[in-house]
Amino acid sequence: MFILRDILLPLQDHFSETTLGRERASLFVYTILSIIVPFTSSMTSNLWRCLDTLFGFEIKNKRFYTFMASPTLPWAGLWQTIWGLIPSPETDGRILVGLDDSIITKVGKKIFGCEAIFDHAAKSNQSKYPWAQNIVSVGMLKQVKGRWACLFLDFRFYLPLKTIQGKKETATIRGEVVPFQTKMAQAAQMLIEIAEHFSTVPILAVTDSWFGNNGLWKPAYKAIGNRFNILSRLRCNNVLYDLPEKRKPKQRGRNKKYGQRLGSATDMAKTVQQEARLYNVNLYGKQREVSAYSRVVMLKTLKRPVQVVWVFRRTQWIALFTTDLNLSITQIIEYYGARWKIESGFKELKQDIGSQKSQCRNAQAVTNHLNFCMMVTTLTWIYADRLKNNPERRHKVKGRTSFAFSDIRRIIAEAALDPDFERVCPKYSSSPVNSVVTVLLRMVA
Repeated sequence: MFILRDILLPLQDHFSETTLGRERASLFVYTILSIIVPFTSSMTSNLWRCLDTLFGFEIKNKRFYTFMASPTLPWAGLWQTIWGLIPSPETDGRILVGLDDSIITKVGKKIFGCEAIFDHAAKSNQSKYPWAQNIVSVGMLKQVKGRWACLFLDFRFYLPLKTIQGKKETATIRGEVVPFQTKMAQAAQMLIEIAEHFSTVPILAVTDSWFGNNGLWKPAYKAIGNRFNILSRLRCNNVLYDLPEKRKPKQRGRNKKYGQRLGSATDMAKTVQQEARLYNVNLYGKQREVSAYSRVVMLKTLKRPVQVVWVFRRTQWIALFTTDLNLSITQIIEYYGARWKIESGFKELKQDIGSQKSQCRNAQAVTNHLNFCMMVTTLTWIYADRLKNNPERRHKVKGRTSFAFSDIRRIIAEAALDPDFERVCPKYSSSPVNSVVTVLLRMVA
């Protein structure tokens, strides 16, 4: 209960001390609790019912809908506070940030941020161009009670250039068309803001092969500097070069930037497989033996030396690369394996929290609702990290011993619905209640 109080009360400081501000501050934290409690999906109408039924928060539905679509909610400051609430954010002296994009399918045609987006993961019985929102998200990768988790830090809606140029209704906020930004520019902007907050700690962005190129590296490195590094997967056709030879005495001409051509990642995989060694790595929640080989090479796509690690399976292989030459082979493999937790985070966001079922339409309501859902996901993991003991797994699954996201929500729900919780986190009441009159009325009744 007190953990929940310590997490929620700092968020109320971002609202004013006026009567309306205190009411909105109280409504804000209880809306967060309504999303966390596994009552139903996080549709706005369901949240209003949850506030009334479970927490006794008396508010008219029209006023609650106005609050959920408010353009003045201080999200920038609230997210900064959330970042500061994360206990021990560093992993081996650096901040691990997972970066990826995802689509949230919708039904209505006038929902902000929606467009026919190509889904590369669509199944044979699904449309390859569903009507959906495309979001670019960053999340902190850290171990919570012995298991990896993704704590969302920020997001951006991505809209194709043709949608913005066509001035479609799904790309307008209060009648104005949103400016176009590429996914790389959006990702770099979020990473720069995170690096400014954690101003003294190195930042390692863990991405898939789509983001692992100069489009992300150049703007982020220019703003952050040597504190920024990237860890990604190498494409099989990327050409690698040896490090340039040292300059000879009295050698004429400029220094060489690249050494001898080594061939593609595929060509090198065939030659280095025999030199691979076995490493014991904590991968996907288990200790596994992995066959790997590492070498520092020059990569023209980033125009700098990188460390490449080839990981060999029985019949396949993958190549990982990082600009941080101080990382060990086991760290590179483990960190990239932890990147999958951002995919799990999307599942928690869309299915467990229920943001995919949201029926919001206008831009501000859509943005506020997704901010609420992402913030709830992060707060849930922060709560788990502050617990003294590991939560028990309610539904046992063979091969899985660690707790699940739903187990933490259940613990928070028990604390939030405790009769004494209102004492540590009181609800705001616009009409003061005379306790003596209340007792007399009860006696008469």
